[in-house]
Amino acid sequence: MHRKVAVLLGGKSAEREISLKTGEAVYQALLELGYTAIKIDTAGPVISQLNDFQPDVVFIALHGKYGEDGTIQGVVETLGYPYTGCGVLASALAMDKIYTKKILVYDGIPTAKFMTVAQNDIAFENLPNFYNKVKEEIGYPLVVKAPTQGSTIGIYFISKEEELLESIKNAFTYDPVIMIEKFIEGTEVTVSVLGNEKPFALPSLEIISKTGRYDYKAKYTKGLSEHIIPARVPKETDQLISELAVKTYKAIGCRGFARVDFIVDKNLQPFVLEINTIPGMTETSLLPDAARAVGIEFPQLVEKIVNLALGIE
Repeated sequence: MHRKVAVLLGGKSAEREISLKTGEAVYQALLELGYTAIKIDTAGPVISQLNDFQPDVVFIALHGKYGEDGTIQGVVETLGYPYTGCGVLASALAMDKIYTKKILVYDGIPTAKFMTVAQNDIAFENLPNFYNKVKEEIGYPLVVKAPTQGSTIGIYFISKEEELLESIKNAFTYDPVIMIEKFIEGTEVTVSVLGNEKPFALPSLEIISKTGRYDYKAKYTKGLSEHIIPARVPKETDQLISELAVKTYKAIGCRGFARVDFIVDKNLQPFVLEINTIPGMTETSLLPDAARAVGIEFPQLVEKIVNLALGIE
């Protein structure tokens, strides 16, 4: 008898559209593998549908808020069903870029210089002081980030002081505390990691955006970005990136699968940008591409993730 898998998709986050694509691709792969599968859109009633279906495992194919941040993981855990990917704490930590960075710094994992800003830090009378602090601590160019958004939503690239305030105000529409980070020019490389107790890195993948910036549009429009596997960096650098990806995965406490994003500067120094605990699983996505490079086709990748949820390494 084949296992029953409930695929959670859609949801209420800004990344709903991508989640529907990820969930559909996973669902089709499960059917192809002979699993009994259903799709549940978490924008509707979740608990009653899960309890009616009584799955052996829940495949969480949600991105962004309420799906990738530990909230749905807590619900599924409380109901007692095994589920794919990271647990409650790792999901919550990785979803918040500020807490991720604090852990990276604590564990000595290289990441770009950053500072946090709360709304009352930029009260009108403090502005000159604030501008000086940013200039001294971070310097230009820099990146303003809303820490809990994914898919490059709420991210602003700033080259001069005049552009700073508006971007900060925009970022505050997503989160009450935001992050200002040093912009590092370099090669975008991502490394996917699979496993529970014995995590291993898949080949590195270099991202080239045709638009010059790997933003939401470049990410999800076919033909606007190109993936090169492995990344075009020296062997030692590639090795270091893989080691740092696994180290980051362990530092956050991940299980199942995740994807660590890097920027490699002109001195070949890799910096961790963030970790995604539910990376996209669509036809243009990075993780399936990296898996394919080592002979793991999409259905096998889905099955591996299901097995890891059940504790089978």
